[in-house]
Amino acid sequence: MTDTPAPRIVALDYLRGAAVLGILVANLPGFALPVAAYFSPAAWGGTAPADVAAWAITFVFVEGKMRGLFATLFGASMLLVIDRADARGGNGAALHLRRMATLFAIGCAHLYFVWSGDILSLYALVGCVGLLFSAAPLQLLLFAAAACLLLALANGLAIAGLGAVVEQVFGRSTAADLSREIAAMRGRWATNVAWRWHEEAGPFTAFLANGPETLAYMLFGMAGLRSGFLTGAWPRRRYAMIAAMALLTTLPIFALVATHTIARNFDARTVVLGSFVVAPLLRPITVAGYAALLLLTAGEGRIAAAGRVALSNYLACSIAFTALFYGWGGGQFARWDRATLYILLIPAWPAMLSWPRWWLARFTHGPAEWLWRCSARGTWVTFRRSSCERDAN
Repeated sequence: MTDTPAPRIVALDYLRGAAVLGILVANLPGFALPVAAYFSPAAWGGTAPADVAAWAITFVFVEGKMRGLFATLFGASMLLVIDRADARGGNGAALHLRRMATLFAIGCAHLYFVWSGDILSLYALVGCVGLLFSAAPLQLLLFAAAACLLLALANGLAIAGLGAVVEQVFGRSTAADLSREIAAMRGRWATNVAWRWHEEAGPFTAFLANGPETLAYMLFGMAGLRSGFLTGAWPRRRYAMIAAMALLTTLPIFALVATHTIARNFDARTVVLGSFVVAPLLRPITVAGYAALLLLTAGEGRIAAAGRVALSNYLACSIAFTALFYGWGGGQFARWDRATLYILLIPAWPAMLSWPRWWLARFTHGPAEWLWRCSARGTWVTFRRSSCERDAN
């Protein structure tokens, strides 16, 4: 089996680039604030009108949606890799499992050595389950995805019934717990690692809690690839109709949930019901609406280039922002209010959009993508472009 690069599907790259930009918006509170503050301004980060507004805007438009879009594209890419490997005479399933094993190792290193908000190890585990559906017809993919959403709903209801755990993780937490977490994140790198190892949920816990919803998105991604929806093959009018119907239906409901949560003063059970019971049923529709809207403007350019190096961009953001907020770097953890955090998008987004085109003109893959590819295939993959290829770019 040769390693000739397959032609890029620009629409997938564009969607992936948009998703990784959006994921940073969702992740900023996770980098800078205690865990409980991710879901509740009442836990930390300020309850001034600007802070509550920042939470509400993120909850309505971003939280879970960009992660869902990213997982959807992961499912599409996973199926694409398997099908292309099989078409070249290789073993697509074996290649996929090696890719997932390597991604799991990268994700665990990211989780324990860099930042606790890792999604890569979760994607690797869920991706192994997704392999079972790689040959499934379109109807089965959609049916299985719907079944996974029902499991996610059951998970959400189970979480809502956990009592003290709900208050600690999704409520205001206790002063002692907050102080311990803040001290650990402002400490040395070894202290950060020890905290994550002992206190944070590991990848298998995340798999049980978030696996069903994540698998649903991956199955939707496979269906989206098979149907041509994610490749931009549908008529523009149909994309416009899907975007309008999906977003005008779900975003107002998310706004009502946010308003209710604020009115209840971020009661922990209300937060859980909004984020883990209502949201999983609505988010896939919102994700489809965002994908359709983005596909109306998809094309080659900086966003598509950012999508080609999405893994590198994702990991670079973790390193850069933990360097700013954790004790081994700037030590700013829990020192910023929520609203101020989003100022960091002003330098971050241009940086995420500027380097990929320069890099890809000189190298065949992003640095993390190249490492993943070499490790999964067990062979050296061409990295630096020839002078002829550079001139062509």
